[in-house]
Amino acid sequence: MANSFYINPVALIVFALLFSVACTKNTSEGVRIDNNRITPVLADNFNLSLFSAAVKRGNMGKILEGEGPFTVLAPSDAAFNLAGYGAVTGIITANTDLMSALVSHHIMDGRLALEKLPYQFNKEFPGHNGQLYITHWIKGLDTAITINGARVLRSNIAASNGYIQVINRVLQPAANTTLADALASDETLTLFAQAMKVAGLLDTVATKGPFTIFALDNNVMKAQGYATVQQVNETDPATLEQFLRYHILRDRRFISDYILSADATDTNEQVMLDGNKVSIGLLADPGEPGGYSGIYLTGTGNTDNVYVQKQDLLAGNGVLHILSDALLLAQ
Repeated sequence: MANSFYINPVALIVFALLFSVACTKNTSEGVRIDNNRITPVLADNFNLSLFSAAVKRGNMGKILEGEGPFTVLAPSDAAFNLAGYGAVTGIITANTDLMSALVSHHIMDGRLALEKLPYQFNKEFPGHNGQLYITHWIKGLDTAITINGARVLRSNIAASNGYIQVINRVLQPAANTTLADALASDETLTLFAQAMKVAGLLDTVATKGPFTIFALDNNVMKAQGYATVQQVNETDPATLEQFLRYHILRDRRFISDYILSADATDTNEQVMLDGNKVSIGLLADPGEPGGYSGIYLTGTGNTDNVYVQKQDLLAGNGVLHILSDALLLAQ
Protein backbone atom coordinates (compact mmCIF):
# COMPACT_ATOMS: atom_id res chain seq x y z
CA MET A 1 0.00 0.00 0.00
CA ALA A 2 1.45 3.38 -0.99
CA ASN A 3 2.23 5.96 1.67
CA SER A 4 -0.53 8.59 1.97
CA PHE A 5 -0.58 12.00 3.62
CA TYR A 6 -3.88 13.02 5.18
CA ILE A 7 -4.76 16.65 5.97
CA ASN A 8 -7.58 17.22 8.37
CA PRO A 9 -9.81 19.87 6.69
CA VAL A 10 -10.98 21.20 10.07
CA ALA A 11 -7.40 21.79 11.15
CA LEU A 12 -6.67 23.53 7.88
CA ILE A 13 -9.57 25.95 8.37
CA VAL A 14 -8.50 26.70 11.95
CA PHE A 15 -4.92 27.38 10.79
CA ALA A 16 -6.12 29.76 8.10
CA LEU A 17 -8.27 31.69 10.56
CA LEU A 18 -5.40 32.00 13.04
CA PHE A 19 -3.06 33.23 10.26
CA SER A 20 -5.60 35.79 9.16
CA VAL A 21 -6.08 37.09 12.70
CA ALA A 22 -2.31 37.34 13.15
CA CYS A 23 -1.94 39.39 9.95
CA THR A 24 -4.78 41.70 10.93
CA LYS A 25 -3.27 42.25 14.31
CA ASN A 26 0.11 43.12 12.89
CA THR A 27 -1.48 45.54 10.46
CA SER A 28 -3.59 47.21 13.12
CA GLU A 29 -0.59 47.59 15.42
CA GLY A 30 1.57 49.04 12.65
CA VAL A 31 1.91 52.78 12.06
CA ARG A 32 -0.14 53.96 9.12
CA ILE A 33 1.64 56.72 7.24
CA ASP A 34 -0.24 58.87 4.75
CA ASN A 35 2.32 59.96 2.16
CA ASN A 36 -0.26 62.10 0.42
CA ARG A 37 -0.59 64.73 3.14
CA ILE A 38 0.37 68.30 2.29
CA THR A 39 3.81 68.12 3.91
CA PRO A 40 5.14 65.10 1.92
CA VAL A 41 3.54 66.42 -1.27
CA LEU A 42 5.47 69.67 -0.80
CA ALA A 43 8.67 67.72 -0.16
CA ASP A 44 8.17 65.67 -3.34
CA ASN A 45 7.76 68.77 -5.53
CA PHE A 46 11.21 69.93 -6.67
CA ASN A 47 9.94 73.47 -7.38
CA LEU A 48 8.72 73.91 -3.78
CA SER A 49 11.87 72.90 -1.92
CA LEU A 50 12.35 76.29 -0.25
CA PHE A 51 8.77 76.50 0.99
CA SER A 52 9.10 72.93 2.25
CA ALA A 53 12.25 74.01 4.13
CA ALA A 54 10.37 77.01 5.55
CA VAL A 55 7.60 74.70 6.81
CA LYS A 56 10.20 72.62 8.65
CA ARG A 57 12.08 75.62 10.01
CA GLY A 58 8.84 77.17 11.28
CA ASN A 59 7.76 73.90 12.92
CA MET A 60 4.57 73.95 10.87
CA GLY A 61 4.80 70.34 9.67
CA LYS A 62 2.53 68.94 12.38
CA ILE A 63 -0.22 71.40 11.48
CA LEU A 64 -0.06 70.56 7.78
CA GLU A 65 -0.04 66.85 8.55
CA GLY A 66 -3.31 67.23 10.45
CA GLU A 67 -6.76 66.36 9.18
CA GLY A 68 -7.47 69.84 7.84
CA PRO A 69 -8.53 70.33 5.21
CA PHE A 70 -6.22 73.22 4.34
CA THR A 71 -5.47 75.34 1.31
CA VAL A 72 -1.76 76.15 1.20
CA LEU A 73 -0.39 78.97 -0.93
CA ALA A 74 3.09 77.70 -1.74
CA PRO A 75 5.57 80.19 -3.24
CA SER A 76 7.77 78.64 -5.89
CA ASP A 77 11.53 78.44 -5.42
CA ALA A 78 11.87 81.34 -7.87
CA ALA A 79 9.53 83.35 -5.64
CA PHE A 80 11.76 82.72 -2.62
CA ASN A 81 14.81 83.73 -4.65
CA LEU A 82 13.03 86.95 -5.59
CA ALA A 83 12.31 87.57 -1.91
CA GLY A 84 16.00 87.21 -1.04
CA TYR A 85 16.11 83.56 0.06
CA GLY A 86 18.66 82.23 -2.40
CA ALA A 87 19.05 78.73 -1.00
CA VAL A 88 17.77 76.29 1.60
CA THR A 89 20.60 77.38 3.93
CA GLY A 90 19.09 80.88 4.03
CA ILE A 91 15.88 79.39 5.41
CA ILE A 92 17.16 76.75 7.80
CA THR A 93 19.22 79.43 9.56
CA ALA A 94 16.36 81.97 9.64
CA ASN A 95 14.55 82.91 12.83
CA THR A 96 12.09 80.14 13.71
CA ASP A 97 9.31 82.50 14.79
CA LEU A 98 9.74 84.51 11.59
CA MET A 99 9.41 81.38 9.45
CA SER A 100 6.40 80.22 11.46
CA ALA A 101 4.63 83.57 10.93
CA LEU A 102 5.56 83.58 7.25
CA VAL A 103 4.30 80.06 6.58
CA SER A 104 1.13 80.66 8.63
CA HIS A 105 0.29 83.59 6.36
CA HIS A 106 0.19 81.13 3.46
CA ILE A 107 -2.36 78.76 5.04
CA MET A 108 -6.15 78.91 4.90
CA ASP A 109 -8.67 76.53 6.42
CA GLY A 110 -10.79 74.52 4.00
CA ARG A 111 -10.27 73.04 0.56
CA LEU A 112 -10.60 76.10 -1.69
CA ALA A 113 -10.82 75.51 -5.46
CA LEU A 114 -9.80 78.97 -6.67
CA GLU A 115 -11.16 78.62 -10.20
CA LYS A 116 -14.66 78.21 -8.77
CA LEU A 117 -14.63 81.60 -7.09
CA PRO A 118 -16.81 84.32 -8.67
CA TYR A 119 -15.13 86.86 -10.93
CA GLN A 120 -14.24 89.76 -8.68
CA PHE A 121 -11.33 91.74 -7.28
CA ASN A 122 -9.82 91.17 -3.85
CA LYS A 123 -12.42 89.06 -2.11
CA GLU A 124 -11.31 88.82 1.50
CA PHE A 125 -10.49 85.47 3.12
CA PRO A 126 -9.10 84.79 6.60
CA GLY A 127 -5.70 83.14 6.74
CA HIS A 128 -3.93 81.60 9.71
CA ASN A 129 -1.92 84.81 10.06
CA GLY A 130 -3.71 87.77 8.52
CA GLN A 131 -6.20 88.48 5.78
CA LEU A 132 -5.81 87.32 2.18
CA TYR A 133 -7.32 89.03 -0.86
CA ILE A 134 -8.11 86.84 -3.86
CA THR A 135 -8.86 88.13 -7.34
CA HIS A 136 -10.38 85.95 -10.08
CA TRP A 137 -10.51 87.73 -13.42
CA ILE A 138 -10.28 87.29 -17.19
CA LYS A 139 -7.44 89.01 -19.02
CA GLY A 140 -7.55 88.47 -22.78
CA LEU A 141 -7.75 84.76 -23.41
CA ASP A 142 -6.49 83.86 -19.94
CA THR A 143 -8.22 83.46 -16.62
CA ALA A 144 -6.00 84.87 -13.90
CA ILE A 145 -6.05 84.31 -10.15
CA THR A 146 -4.04 86.47 -7.79
CA ILE A 147 -3.64 86.46 -4.02
CA ASN A 148 -2.46 89.68 -2.38
CA GLY A 149 -1.15 90.60 -5.81
CA ALA A 150 0.76 87.34 -6.35
CA ARG A 151 -0.13 85.30 -9.44
CA VAL A 152 -1.25 81.68 -9.06
CA LEU A 153 0.99 79.58 -11.29
CA ARG A 154 -0.53 76.18 -10.64
CA SER A 155 -3.77 75.47 -8.84
CA ASN A 156 -5.40 72.66 -6.90
CA ILE A 157 -2.50 70.27 -6.41
CA ALA A 158 -4.38 67.62 -4.48
CA ALA A 159 -3.31 66.21 -1.14
CA SER A 160 -5.35 63.95 1.11
CA ASN A 161 -5.90 66.83 3.54
CA GLY A 162 -6.26 69.77 1.19
CA TYR A 163 -5.01 71.71 -1.83
CA ILE A 164 -1.71 73.35 -2.70
CA GLN A 165 -1.75 76.50 -4.84
CA VAL A 166 1.64 77.51 -6.28
CA ILE A 167 2.20 81.31 -6.39
CA ASN A 168 4.92 83.50 -7.90
CA ARG A 169 5.69 85.65 -4.85
CA VAL A 170 6.28 85.19 -1.14
CA LEU A 171 3.41 86.88 0.70
CA GLN A 172 4.29 89.06 3.65
CA PRO A 173 1.77 89.41 6.49
CA ALA A 174 0.66 92.95 7.28
CA ALA A 175 3.28 94.41 9.59
CA ASN A 176 1.07 97.36 10.54
CA THR A 177 -2.57 97.76 11.49
CA THR A 178 -2.98 100.92 9.42
CA LEU A 179 -1.22 102.70 6.58
CA ALA A 180 -0.52 105.56 9.00
CA ASP A 181 1.51 103.12 11.10
CA ALA A 182 3.24 101.77 7.97
CA LEU A 183 4.36 105.26 6.93
CA ALA A 184 5.53 106.19 10.42
CA SER A 185 7.57 102.99 10.81
CA ASP A 186 9.50 103.25 7.52
CA GLU A 187 12.74 105.24 7.87
CA THR A 188 12.83 105.91 4.14
CA LEU A 189 9.43 107.67 4.29
CA THR A 190 9.94 110.10 7.18
CA LEU A 191 9.46 113.24 5.07
CA PHE A 192 6.38 111.86 3.33
CA ALA A 193 4.90 110.78 6.68
CA GLN A 194 5.53 114.22 8.15
CA ALA A 195 3.93 115.88 5.13
CA MET A 196 0.88 113.63 5.58
CA LYS A 197 0.70 114.70 9.23
CA VAL A 198 0.97 118.43 8.47
CA ALA A 199 -1.67 118.10 5.74
CA GLY A 200 -4.05 116.36 8.14
CA LEU A 201 -4.07 113.19 6.02
CA LEU A 202 -2.24 110.87 8.41
CA ASP A 203 -5.38 110.63 10.52
CA THR A 204 -7.39 109.88 7.36
CA VAL A 205 -5.31 106.82 6.45
CA ALA A 206 -5.50 105.63 10.06
CA THR A 207 -9.23 104.97 9.61
CA LYS A 208 -10.89 101.81 8.35
CA GLY A 209 -10.33 102.46 4.64
CA PRO A 210 -9.36 100.67 2.56
CA PHE A 211 -6.81 103.00 0.94
CA THR A 212 -3.93 102.67 -1.48
CA ILE A 213 -1.01 105.07 -1.09
CA PHE A 214 1.64 105.75 -3.72
CA ALA A 215 4.27 107.07 -1.31
CA LEU A 216 7.48 108.99 -2.02
CA ASP A 217 10.75 108.15 -0.31
CA ASN A 218 12.98 110.79 1.25
CA ASN A 219 15.07 111.26 -1.91
CA VAL A 220 11.98 112.01 -4.00
CA MET A 221 10.60 114.37 -1.36
CA LYS A 222 13.91 116.25 -1.30
CA ALA A 223 13.78 116.58 -5.09
CA GLN A 224 10.33 118.16 -4.66
CA GLY A 225 11.75 120.80 -2.33
CA TYR A 226 11.01 119.12 1.00
CA ALA A 227 14.57 118.49 2.15
CA THR A 228 13.98 118.52 5.91
CA VAL A 229 11.22 118.01 8.43
CA GLN A 230 11.44 121.72 9.20
CA GLN A 231 10.77 122.61 5.55
CA VAL A 232 7.77 120.31 5.58
CA ASN A 233 6.48 121.89 8.78
CA GLU A 234 6.82 125.38 7.31
CA THR A 235 4.84 124.52 4.17
CA ASP A 236 1.21 125.63 3.86
CA PRO A 237 -0.92 122.59 4.89
CA ALA A 238 -3.33 123.25 2.02
CA THR A 239 -0.47 123.06 -0.47
CA LEU A 240 0.70 119.77 1.00
CA GLU A 241 -2.82 118.38 1.05
CA GLN A 242 -3.34 119.13 -2.65
CA PHE A 243 0.01 117.51 -3.49
CA LEU A 244 -0.54 114.40 -1.36
CA ARG A 245 -4.18 113.66 -2.19
CA TYR A 246 -3.00 113.03 -5.76
CA HIS A 247 -1.01 110.07 -4.35
CA ILE A 248 -3.89 108.39 -2.47
CA LEU A 249 -7.01 106.54 -3.52
CA ARG A 250 -9.89 105.16 -1.52
CA ASP A 251 -9.62 101.50 -2.50
CA ARG A 252 -7.33 98.51 -2.07
CA ARG A 253 -5.32 98.09 -5.27
CA PHE A 254 -2.45 95.70 -5.83
CA ILE A 255 -0.24 96.22 -8.88
CA SER A 256 -1.71 93.07 -10.46
CA ASP A 257 -5.18 94.66 -10.24
CA TYR A 258 -4.09 97.36 -12.66
CA ILE A 259 -2.61 94.77 -15.01
CA LEU A 260 -5.80 92.71 -15.04
CA SER A 261 -8.12 95.70 -15.47
CA ALA A 262 -6.16 97.40 -18.27
CA ASP A 263 -7.94 97.73 -21.62
CA ALA A 264 -6.87 96.41 -25.02
CA THR A 265 -4.33 99.23 -25.34
CA ASP A 266 -2.66 98.12 -22.10
CA THR A 267 -3.62 101.35 -20.39
CA ASN A 268 -5.86 102.32 -17.52
CA GLU A 269 -6.90 105.35 -15.50
CA GLN A 270 -7.19 105.78 -11.76
CA VAL A 271 -9.18 108.50 -10.02
CA MET A 272 -7.24 109.66 -6.98
CA LEU A 273 -8.51 111.03 -3.67
CA ASP A 274 -8.54 114.60 -5.02
CA GLY A 275 -10.80 113.64 -7.94
CA ASN A 276 -8.07 113.94 -10.60
CA LYS A 277 -6.98 111.07 -12.83
CA VAL A 278 -3.64 109.32 -13.19
CA SER A 279 -2.84 107.41 -16.39
CA ILE A 280 -1.47 103.90 -15.94
CA GLY A 281 0.42 101.81 -18.48
CA LEU A 282 1.70 98.24 -18.36
CA LEU A 283 5.33 97.15 -18.43
CA ALA A 284 5.96 94.16 -20.70
CA ASP A 285 7.74 91.22 -19.10
CA PRO A 286 10.72 90.24 -21.29
CA GLY A 287 10.76 86.78 -19.74
CA GLU A 288 7.11 86.06 -20.48
CA PRO A 289 5.83 86.82 -23.99
CA GLY A 290 2.48 88.56 -23.67
CA GLY A 291 2.98 88.98 -19.93
CA TYR A 292 3.53 92.03 -17.76
CA SER A 293 5.97 92.70 -14.96
CA GLY A 294 4.43 95.87 -13.53
CA ILE A 295 3.01 99.31 -14.25
CA TYR A 296 4.05 102.90 -14.72
CA LEU A 297 2.03 105.98 -13.83
CA THR A 298 1.77 109.43 -15.40
CA GLY A 299 0.18 112.40 -13.69
CA THR A 300 -1.44 115.15 -15.72
CA GLY A 301 1.63 117.33 -15.08
CA ASN A 302 4.33 114.69 -15.54
CA THR A 303 6.56 114.79 -18.59
CA ASP A 304 8.12 111.40 -17.78
CA ASN A 305 6.64 108.14 -16.60
CA VAL A 306 6.76 107.33 -12.90
CA TYR A 307 7.71 103.80 -11.86
CA VAL A 308 6.99 101.67 -8.81
CA GLN A 309 10.10 100.98 -6.72
CA LYS A 310 8.39 98.82 -4.09
CA GLN A 311 4.94 97.30 -4.46
CA ASP A 312 2.14 95.63 -2.56
CA LEU A 313 3.24 96.43 1.00
CA LEU A 314 0.20 95.26 2.92
CA ALA A 315 -1.28 97.01 5.93
CA GLY A 316 -4.46 96.20 7.79
CA ASN A 317 -6.47 98.92 6.04
CA GLY A 318 -4.87 98.99 2.59
CA VAL A 319 -1.79 98.75 0.40
CA LEU A 320 1.35 100.86 0.13
CA HIS A 321 3.46 101.33 -3.02
CA ILE A 322 6.59 103.48 -3.23
CA LEU A 323 7.23 105.50 -6.40
CA SER A 324 10.39 106.56 -8.20
CA ASP A 325 9.09 110.12 -8.61
CA ALA A 326 6.18 112.34 -7.64
CA LEU A 327 2.84 112.44 -9.44
CA LEU A 328 2.26 116.00 -10.65
CA LEU A 329 -0.89 117.88 -11.54
CA ALA A 330 -0.94 120.22 -14.54
CA GLN A 331 0.31 123.64 -13.56
